[in-house]
Amino acid sequence: MNAEEISLEEVKVKPVVDHLNDLLANYHIHYQKLRGCHWNVKGPSFFTLHLKFEELYTAALLTIDELAERILSLGKPPYSTFDDYIKTSAIKEIQTIGLKDTLMVKAIIDDLAALIAKEREILDITAAAGDDGTNDMVNRFMQFNEKNTWMLRSFVNED
Repeated sequence: MNAEEISLEEVKVKPVVDHLNDLLANYHIHYQKLRGCHWNVKGPSFFTLHLKFEELYTAALLTIDELAERILSLGKPPYSTFDDYIKTSAIKEIQTIGLKDTLMVKAIIDDLAALIAKEREILDITAAAGDDGTNDMVNRFMQFNEKNTWMLRSFVNED
């Protein structure tokens, strides 16, 4: 399949797909970081953060699937190896074992800031390509990340 089959210009879709694959890689590293935080959080805020990290990694997993399927809808293959994710992602892995709970939250806040920046960039690219479907999807991801940034910043008293 190619982009013309869904009324998009192939030449305009390439930068969209490249940026979606970049976002996909970043979400994979973010997802795994959230899993590590979920598994390794300790202390008085355990119950609160354990649940919040689970909510966030569940949302990230759904986002990963939507991104991959959108890339396929645009007629291209999504990245599918950890080698690709690690090489491509601006978000980096961290060791969550023994990490203080507030440092976990701050690491996730940093990830969300990186994801939001990438999502804003994609919105410009999809608008230029006339790709309203991808634009709507990415805008939804960005809104979720913005709201959770506010919540997590409030949790660590950085609002």
